[in-house]
Amino acid sequence: MSMGAASAAGAFPFAVALSCSAAWAQPDGDVPAEPDRDEITITGVRQSYRGNIAVRETPQAITTIDEAVLRDNNIVRLTDALDLNASVVRQNTLGGLWDSFAVRGFAGDENLPSGYLVNGFNAGRGFSGQRDVAGIERVEVLKGPAAAVLGRGEPGGSINLVTKQAQLGRSFGSAAVQYRSFDTVRAEADANLALTGNLTARLIGYAEAGDTFRDTVAQKRWGFLPSIGLGLGDATRLTYDFEWTRVEVPFDRGIVVLNGEFDTVPRTRFLGEPSDGDTVARATGHQLRLQHDFSDGWSVSIGASHRDTRLTGASSDAETVRNRQKLYLDGRSLSRQRRTRRYTSEHSVLRAEIAGEFETGALRHRVLIGGDYDHFDTDQFFTRFRGPVVTSATTDLAGYVIDLLDPVYGRYPVPVTAPITNRLDVQRTMGGYVQDQISLTDRLQVRIGGRYDDFLLRVDNRLTGVTGKRQRSRFSPQAGIVYELVDPVSVYAAYGEGYRANIGADAAGNVFEPETSRSMEIGLKLASADGRLTGTLSVYQLRKSNVLATDTLNPGFSVAIGKARSRGIEFDLNGRLPGGVDMLLSYAYTDAEARSSVLDPNFSFQIRPGDPLINIPRHNLNAQAAKRFAVGTRKASLGAGVQYVGKRNGETGTGFTLPSHVLARVFGQVEVTEGVELFGTVANLFNDHWYANSYSPVWVQPGAPRTATIGLRAGF
Repeated sequence: MSMGAASAAGAFPFAVALSCSAAWAQPDGDVPAEPDRDEITITGVRQSYRGNIAVRETPQAITTIDEAVLRDNNIVRLTDALDLNASVVRQNTLGGLWDSFAVRGFAGDENLPSGYLVNGFNAGRGFSGQRDVAGIERVEVLKGPAAAVLGRGEPGGSINLVTKQAQLGRSFGSAAVQYRSFDTVRAEADANLALTGNLTARLIGYAEAGDTFRDTVAQKRWGFLPSIGLGLGDATRLTYDFEWTRVEVPFDRGIVVLNGEFDTVPRTRFLGEPSDGDTVARATGHQLRLQHDFSDGWSVSIGASHRDTRLTGASSDAETVRNRQKLYLDGRSLSRQRRTRRYTSEHSVLRAEIAGEFETGALRHRVLIGGDYDHFDTDQFFTRFRGPVVTSATTDLAGYVIDLLDPVYGRYPVPVTAPITNRLDVQRTMGGYVQDQISLTDRLQVRIGGRYDDFLLRVDNRLTGVTGKRQRSRFSPQAGIVYELVDPVSVYAAYGEGYRANIGADAAGNVFEPETSRSMEIGLKLASADGRLTGTLSVYQLRKSNVLATDTLNPGFSVAIGKARSRGIEFDLNGRLPGGVDMLLSYAYTDAEARSSVLDPNFSFQIRPGDPLINIPRHNLNAQAAKRFAVGTRKASLGAGVQYVGKRNGETGTGFTLPSHVLARVFGQVEVTEGVELFGTVANLFNDHWYANSYSPVWVQPGAPRTATIGLRAGF
């Protein structure tokens, strides 16, 4: 099965090309014989922080979204891929310019992109635009406490992107072109070329351009993502990966919801200014990894990563402060701010890890010992014009107003902006960790481990000339247990503590203390012997202190809300049903809430214990089924899926709520000739009106209407 099939083979420590989607590759619907499913060809690089431990032995819930699922659903954005797992939900995306998500109810700093791992590196932070899935082999959702090894990260879990890497000694490739609703065209190609027996280059690229369902909003995206693999003898592998991407799209805060009426304006209406042009996000990244196997039981991985990102552009955004918003006087005149941004980041990581196993008497030990250095700089220059406090005499010119019901773009001269933020944030972390998974019996394993970090956060405020600094050290322990009840079913429990340095300062210039967390979970794991069915049922509770939330009255800043808690139940099931139907089912119940009181005396901004965290639904469900068959002598497949997202809070500290929605999708493909297939998808099949996320009632992101795609894909 596409999601989770690799767990049956226990192949997670490696970038393995052939094992993840073997079940989907059978045209007649038969599952391959067990020896074929278990055969592992090590053509990639060992994934760090994991060791030689199968998923069924791990005291943690792990779900995989592999390339077959991405391809069948024609998913091209990481955000859409993460929708397939109910434990992950969308958060605010800075007008569609970065990835932001919450895992098990916790999202981190809402004024920065969500961090994710790339091949085990902390390499997903920065201002590079929404991530394209071109070049991604699989997306791993690593749920629960893992800070004892990963270090920085949310207690709800981490997202690890395993990229497509050069496969030694093979030549193959594919290319695809597609046309999507709203006149969008996309082309992509992937060619793995064996230059010599030990040197292989994998060249991956994509380009996309076209309109969107939003008025006057078009977009362009492209990327080049090559990988070079070099074999240095039988036991050593060197891999270099390069990333070069660009996104050009207007900054878009979405629609306005006045007095709870979600039909205040059509979902297509753009309330910015087309003359602001595109906001451009760029990324250039490098990864270099060396893997050496000393023996069957011991190996070492050494790696380095560096990534530069840059985001520049201007926007005209609805004013969020009520007493500056003319809309609340006449119901149609939307006061706006004019803003410009120049955000850059540099992120460097060094890492080394030894993985191995040994025995002490009757006990088997599998250990990880490693250390890393992480240096992350963000430089933010932000300018703004905002209108005055609104009275009956305030003119539309003074408020930079646009008429909601009859917008006329370019009606007023572009206002002059002034610097609001000119700040450099520097985060430096050095850490070391050790983990030991001990097999006490054939059925019982325990895991113990810990990580020590020393970190420094410095904030240089160039506007005030004030430099703030915090330096802290932290030990993060973990413990877990796995017991095999019967051959296909195991029970596990885990406890972990962690931290995440809160980058930046509040609107008054105070540098934040780091966020700390405690996490507990118990669960059941299913892994059938033939690999046809895998699943996890888990119950968890997470607590965090020194939590940040969006400062609604000071966009671009955060406020400390003290403590938060998330607890819930999750169920994931993936596999092949009788009749050769592949299915996935993912459900999450999440109760995420503030646990402290916060009151801003100037604006009466109030958060109370029990208030729900923003954009977190209590109920989230994704289900999908697909069937492969033959049309004459040609291979074909057909599938359908449904996603339900419950209602959720749409603004921190208020009662504004986004409604629930149900989205249906269908997808299919058919072989038109040898090596060439025609594919098509329809997302939001019944054209439901839905809302992806919200920052406030005047910044609500509408979801796309019915969207159809048709294309051709060829391989060699």
